[in-house]
Amino acid sequence: MPRLMSAQEEAKKNAARAALAYLPESGIVGLGTGSTAKHFIDGVGELIKEGRKFSAVPTSEQSRIQALDLGIPLAPVDGPWEIDVCVDGADEVSDALDLIKGGGAAHTREKIVNYASRCNIIVVDDSKLSPQLGEKWKVPLEILHFAHRATAEALRTFGELSQRQKNGQALITDSGNYVYDLATGPITDPRELDTRLRALPGVVETGLFCQRADIVLIATQEGVIEKKK
Repeated sequence: MPRLMSAQEEAKKNAARAALAYLPESGIVGLGTGSTAKHFIDGVGELIKEGRKFSAVPTSEQSRIQALDLGIPLAPVDGPWEIDVCVDGADEVSDALDLIKGGGAAHTREKIVNYASRCNIIVVDDSKLSPQLGEKWKVPLEILHFAHRATAEALRTFGELSQRQKNGQALITDSGNYVYDLATGPITDPRELDTRLRALPGVVETGLFCQRADIVLIATQEGVIEKKK
């Protein structure tokens, strides 16, 4: 018996499906990571079955496996790529369309693919909206395994810090690093904070995506709303 979708899951699917209309007739597509991006990847697989010519750059092992299962051709992992459109989710979106990403611990790869894309489309439901980043979500940080406790000690000057766990063990990213989550409270200048955090040795990448969303598709009860930077 098929699993019934919750209203929130249905909203995510609607926003992800709306993003399919922004794809070119053919080209390279960036595949995000997470529950919303999963619906988009399903849609890309359907378009390929209908004859559209796409290859893809997945942002995680999870998305790579899904793409392969759907018969989506993958571009070489080493790059460089000329990605036409990247579609991904976000954990928090500010009024300025800055983002916090990394709930799926894929934010480093997501940021690399984001920067390689001509157009970045973010798909969310309206529960992810905040006037300022940090009001609802902590800032994920991918931290080098070596000396991670020393790096964490330096990071505690920015706010409350916790190491992310999975199944009772320290979570390991697809790149073999740890993830820490930094509770900052509302962030008045995300770009400055991103710069300061990345300046610390041992910080591989942050989940702050500043001015990296070209289009944000927001699923609401009234339908999908488009916002542009």
